[in-house]
Amino acid sequence: MSAPSATLPSDPDDDTEAAEPAGGEAERRSAVVDDAGHAQRLDKALVAMAPEFSRSHLQGLIEQGRVQVDGRVATTASRKLLLGQRVEIDLVPPAESRAFRPEPVALAIVHEDAHLLVIDKPAGLVVHPAAGNWSGTLLNGLLAHHPEAATLPRAGIVHRLDKDTSGLMVVGKTLTAVTALVRAIAAREVRRQYLALAHGAVPAGPFSVDAPIGRDPVSRVRMAVVGGGKPARTDVERLAVATDAGGHVISAVRCALHTGRTHQIRVHLASRGHPLVADATYGGRPLLGLGRQALHAARLGFAHPVNGESLAFEAPLPPDLMAAWQQICQTP
Repeated sequence: MSAPSATLPSDPDDDTEAAEPAGGEAERRSAVVDDAGHAQRLDKALVAMAPEFSRSHLQGLIEQGRVQVDGRVATTASRKLLLGQRVEIDLVPPAESRAFRPEPVALAIVHEDAHLLVIDKPAGLVVHPAAGNWSGTLLNGLLAHHPEAATLPRAGIVHRLDKDTSGLMVVGKTLTAVTALVRAIAAREVRRQYLALAHGAVPAGPFSVDAPIGRDPVSRVRMAVVGGGKPARTDVERLAVATDAGGHVISAVRCALHTGRTHQIRVHLASRGHPLVADATYGGRPLLGLGRQALHAARLGFAHPVNGESLAFEAPLPPDLMAAWQQICQTP
């Protein structure tokens, strides 16, 4: 095909501009089918016109009606082109290319200094951009809160909470702090305690679940206790047990993490027959007015990564979990 033209030319040495036109508008490119392009598939021709995009993304633009051949929308990727036809495409960057942008996200800051932030994350806030959540995440909010986060790995995020888990997180603001915090977490020097509501009567005496966690071999969206998983240990203490108005036995528990595997508390308690209330992924039912898993990161303690000062923070239960908690016991 002949060399494509673009209505919004970009600096060829600037990858950001090439992938995303100024102002976030779609960039229109056009080209005329030459001898080499005759009988070529439409999607293959688009790869030649816009090599900075993947073929699958360009096929998606075809399906969205963003491609025209001789002025008519073309929606079939396998369509064969003819000599002399004009192909036009409105290039829109993939969602993931827009993920690492500053966005105004409300941050409940518990503590902040020159080196770190401690945040009380609300349930429903995604920590890091991923498929289905490319914007509006904690990472986007951190980039807006302090621009220097753009120079740090994952904007300074050193550990995560699940989307529907609320509570305390520490975030580094400098590379020195990020490095030290990552090492402290790996060395199990960061103290993390959670409050949770679980189905059934959890054993009365404090106990530990020491069982490896890995990807569930049956469902890839779940984790599970598996022989080849990574070592994981959770200490569990029952605080109260009661029966709700519907006759369901529910335990209020405090959990301390020794490791930080994905879904660790949820998986460990479910493996003992005590899934968290409203945790549909691991068998929990929506009780006590809760529509999200009953898990809250209540306490966080660690040594300051720069000056060594001992820091400890607590976050009260959010209103939805507090209302549920008080149906089982009066105080956390």
